[in-house]
Amino acid sequence: MASPNISFDQIPASIRKPGKYLEFNTKLAVRSLPGNPQRVLLVGQRLASGTVAENEIIDVFDDVQAATYFGYGSIAHLMAKAAITSNPYVSLSVVAVDDAAAGVAATGKVTFTGTATAPGVVAVTVAGNRLDLAVDTGDTAANTASRLATLIAGTVDLPVTATASTGVVTLTAKHKGDAGNLLALTAWSKTTGISVAVTAFADGANDPSITPALTAAFAANHNIVVCPFATATALAELRAHLESVGSPMEQRDAIGVAGTSVSLSAGIALASAINSGLVTMGWHPGSVKSDAEIAASYAAVIASEEDPARPLNTLMMGYLDITPTAIQPGRTEQENALYNGLTPFEIGPGKRVQIVRAISTYTKNAEGVDDVALLDITTMRTLHYMRKAFRERISLRFPREKLSDRTADKVRSELLDVLFKAEELEIVEEVEANKSGLIVERDSQDVNRLNAKMPTDVVNGLHVFAGRVDLLL
Repeated sequence: MASPNISFDQIPASIRKPGKYLEFNTKLAVRSLPGNPQRVLLVGQRLASGTVAENEIIDVFDDVQAATYFGYGSIAHLMAKAAITSNPYVSLSVVAVDDAAAGVAATGKVTFTGTATAPGVVAVTVAGNRLDLAVDTGDTAANTASRLATLIAGTVDLPVTATASTGVVTLTAKHKGDAGNLLALTAWSKTTGISVAVTAFADGANDPSITPALTAAFAANHNIVVCPFATATALAELRAHLESVGSPMEQRDAIGVAGTSVSLSAGIALASAINSGLVTMGWHPGSVKSDAEIAASYAAVIASEEDPARPLNTLMMGYLDITPTAIQPGRTEQENALYNGLTPFEIGPGKRVQIVRAISTYTKNAEGVDDVALLDITTMRTLHYMRKAFRERISLRFPREKLSDRTADKVRSELLDVLFKAEELEIVEEVEANKSGLIVERDSQDVNRLNAKMPTDVVNGLHVFAGRVDLLL
């Protein structure tokens, strides 16, 4: 108080007793930018056998732990398994929801006919999990169905239960809801005398709302939130949550991740209904994995990249399945997806699924005009990071600052330093050219308030290289 350039937090100005008094000032200690670790939150359905209650957030470190917490074969368990397999070092939390009280579980059927006249094998795949059943000469359809039901019961990771009756195995999704209708089911017989046919899963209805789980996670500060359902209803709930937690008053910034295996037209319609720079939706058409697993795998890979401006092109998701060549999206379909808010996946070298280009679902502004401002999801990730960097620097430097005519210049200097340091890391660019637009000024109505405008030219990704080869003879 008695010095124009030095202020003390602990040593009062009214001391009269002689002495040498020194306090510690840590406000200038941090001169670097903050780190950017990515915390992932999965929202998924739990089974009654799980030990963790619904709407309770808990950290998960392996899929067996997730199975114990949420039940073997539950959507929450399989999402955690997908995320950890795709990124073993992911910082992962899960919040579970119960089935809707008025929900209906989807069912499918495997039907056997005939009697085996020679040894062989019957193979059945449920949600991408293959089950092989040995068949001996003389085995009947009823016997084979019964043994298949027993095999399914013993494979606890499956998302279904099974019962057998007179050669028909009825599979029932462990969870109620529309999501069960998308469970992939195939079967084939490699023996003589016994044939097999499947009836696709159907009649599931009424997914639970994810809003209560998101409300429970409001203050948890996750960077990536994963929606288990690729439906307009669920994604609208996710969008509302992200807009709320990421508002200027809350600043708990996060992006949302969804996944889908539907057709291009259906995926585009869904992305158009969301149209949010905060939500990205991975598109893996024809996949036998659930939408929840696709989303969890995609989110875990996004979390592996802490540099917010670095493109995610070619990053691989080892958990996801290799779809048949005939249904893999070609270049035209991928371009169409990228113009309409879908992030396409493709099969890369080594037969692994990889990201083509990670974009948001935002394609049009409020007036319905095409807008590429938030095309790449890296743009919103970069804005989130810069807001964090600005906020933390001001909080560190000015925790108990007085507001005088000199304060604005000091604040501007710190904000400019943040921008230059971010430029060094190639997170933003053209700081020198834009610094005249960095304005810090006192508010005209509130005498205790400073207002600032920070031009932030985010670094874009190198997505396209074009060259001309000139032939010289």
